[in-house]
Amino acid sequence: MEFPKSLYDFFEEVGELSRFAGRFFQVAFSRPFESKELIKQCYIIGYKSLFLVAVTGFIMGLVLTLQVRPTMVEFGAVAYMPRMIGISMVREIGPMITALICAGKIGSSIGAELGSMKVTEQIDAMEVSGTNPFKYLVVTRVWAAILMLPLLTFVADAVGLFGSYLIESSKGSVSFYQYYNYVFSSLVFGDIIPATLKTFFFGFAIGIVGCYKGYTSNKGTEGVGKAANSAVVTASLLLFIIDFIAVMVADIFWEI
Repeated sequence: MEFPKSLYDFFEEVGELSRFAGRFFQVAFSRPFESKELIKQCYIIGYKSLFLVAVTGFIMGLVLTLQVRPTMVEFGAVAYMPRMIGISMVREIGPMITALICAGKIGSSIGAELGSMKVTEQIDAMEVSGTNPFKYLVVTRVWAAILMLPLLTFVADAVGLFGSYLIESSKGSVSFYQYYNYVFSSLVFGDIIPATLKTFFFGFAIGIVGCYKGYTSNKGTEGVGKAANSAVVTASLLLFIIDFIAVMVADIFWEI
């Protein structure tokens, strides 16, 4: 029986990506550190994504409250709205929406940038000049994504909860203090810690996939576009897999 080519290509891609990730861990903690480039990438990945993430989180808070509130009113459970929104935003919606937004913005940007450097032979020129292109281009971008994703998630959570508060205050008599008191009284470390930890893995997945697609691209300008597109698709799929594993591990941990 002949092995399907599409399945063969899939496993080959997984193997190449795993080897690329292994290469990252080999040099990620070794000197010299590209500190200036890391700070620059943190600015590009973190600060320049802040507005988009904040707007998305704010809208998610508004929409989630508007969609759920009528049902809660129908069952006489409107007093539980702040707690439900808080748990939903912190546990799942905030981290996942932020990661997907960053996969589209950051993953495609990294893939296109490194892809264009690859096809124009700038990476080869760096090797000739004595610079380690993998450490300078890949390691700094992956570390920046790992460090910035948790911070962006905190912003999305905070702005999303504020958007939810605006809807609740306009439709009810809840005050700012009461709303946030209800939210934080419903949250425990078991909600915050797993949700925060998985954002580091989200950042790693976005950074490593974007760098891999761009660093290994070919076929001229066509390869650059393909690298940017496939970086978004692959990173988004990987985010859902990581999220599923994280939820399963958290459930097993709490059962123990």
